[in-house]
Amino acid sequence: PACIVKTMVEMIEPYSGRVYDPACGSGGMFVQSLKFIENHQGNVRNISIYGQEKNPTTWKLAKMNLAIRSIDGDLGKFAADTFHEDLHKDLKADYILANPPFNISDWGQEKLVDDYRWKYGVPPKGNANYAWLQHMISKLSVNGKAAIVLANGSLSAGGQEAEIRKNLIENDLVDCIIAMPSNLFYTVTIPCSIWVLNRNKKQKGQTLFINATNMGTMITRNLRELLEDETHNDISTIANIYHAYQNNENYEDKAGFCKKVNLDDIKKSNYNLTPGRYVEIKKIKND
Repeated sequence: PACIVKTMVEMIEPYSGRVYDPACGSGGMFVQSLKFIENHQGNVRNISIYGQEKNPTTWKLAKMNLAIRSIDGDLGKFAADTFHEDLHKDLKADYILANPPFNISDWGQEKLVDDYRWKYGVPPKGNANYAWLQHMISKLSVNGKAAIVLANGSLSAGGQEAEIRKNLIENDLVDCIIAMPSNLFYTVTIPCSIWVLNRNKKQKGQTLFINATNMGTMITRNLRELLEDETHNDISTIANIYHAYQNNENYEDKAGFCKKVNLDDIKKSNYNLTPGRYVEIKKIKND
């Protein structure tokens, strides 16, 4: 959904450098990145685009999407599976924006058990979420940032995933977690979250949790959107809180919405990254 992509782009601000999406679909992340740059009077020539897509038809669409905007992007010479045929082996990206398919159970883990990308632990056979996370971390430059949409189960999953999550947190890679509202997708009602990963966090040993589950407007019976217009500022509210936290400028925890949490407190919660665990419930005043 465009509103999720816009939120991610506004947060990590891909103004210049290498932008990568390992599950790029028809190229929506790239299009929104370019719009962001144009809206902020930047120069689109300052970014270079890299992507990969498994589905040949969707891959052609992505190529066309970039071509009609005169953007020279490298989407590989053909459609290919990112896990088994990485077309950008040596890439170190400054920004990664991705909405990989949720909870893939058949991703060929058994052929990749000893893969160099699993620095923080081997992802389980039955779910690719943590394979996506680690693939992207392996692609980040020394100051690289990633914004990734994943199913909420990834925030608290047990077993091998819990061990990998612990290692990501201990290595200070998790910058911000946003719990998004349900009904943002046309096809599924599953609630999702945005992970912001950062190789060089400004706030060391801290993670910002944002609970945006009550934000947005139902625009049909089954579809909700985060809006940004004359009367709504959903996206900028989330992005501005993140930037205030990052830059340590006028940031304040807000009950029911956001909280800055240190590593020890996350540890005490068994490395669970569900924002609802940390963001205090807003007290309703009785008049």
